[in-house]
Amino acid sequence: MPRDPIVSACVLIIGNEILSGRTQDVNLAHIATELNEHGIQVREARIIPDVETEIVAAVNECRAKFDYVFTTGGIGPTHDDITAECVAKAFGVPLYIHPEIEALLRQREAPPEVMASRMRMAHVPEGAELIRNPLGPPGFKVDNVYVMAGIPRVMQQMLDATLPELKGAAPVRSRTVTAYVAESQVAKPLGDLQARYASVDLGSYPFSREGRYGTSLVVRGTDEAELDTLTTELRTLITAAGGELVD
Repeated sequence: MPRDPIVSACVLIIGNEILSGRTQDVNLAHIATELNEHGIQVREARIIPDVETEIVAAVNECRAKFDYVFTTGGIGPTHDDITAECVAKAFGVPLYIHPEIEALLRQREAPPEVMASRMRMAHVPEGAELIRNPLGPPGFKVDNVYVMAGIPRVMQQMLDATLPELKGAAPVRSRTVTAYVAESQVAKPLGDLQARYASVDLGSYPFSREGRYGTSLVVRGTDEAELDTLTTELRTLITAAGGELVD
């Protein structure tokens, strides 16, 4: 039986505040988890500064390489919120003020200079579709590029709005085997096992607990029966290497 194809995604996290360390990104983990449940694997993530040329280049490279691209950040009302215009340039289309967003923003009165800043959030690329947001101005999508806010609770609302329309394959599942065994004790047989199960990702993660060193072995794949078989083989492998199983 042929395996389900991989439906891939890339996340572009846009903002100097992330690169400076001032703000910690929490969006990637949420996006990756939610997409996986829809059978979409995040295969790459990048943190991009608020630099037009870099954003445009990243959007163009990633939209050609992956099935979906999700951006977070850079769609607010300030001068450094340039994601919308960068996406427009990546697709070679102009920006325009979307009447629906404009009407939403004008519901709250404000001085002219404040309203002018707000209107930056109404600019979207020509041909874009809106991503609904019950908490405020919407995001938008152009082709396979989904542009969302950087504020986590707002981003989550936007992602929830997009999920029903996304098409994925089988979600990735995982199994973990934890043991008091050094990585070096199992490195060679682990490599051999990975070679036999090429469709499964096999990772090794060392830890220290109560003065003892051990390793957690994590297998990830879309075939649950295969994961169960591999997990059994891992337990046998560890025991044969002199390790002590924890779970």
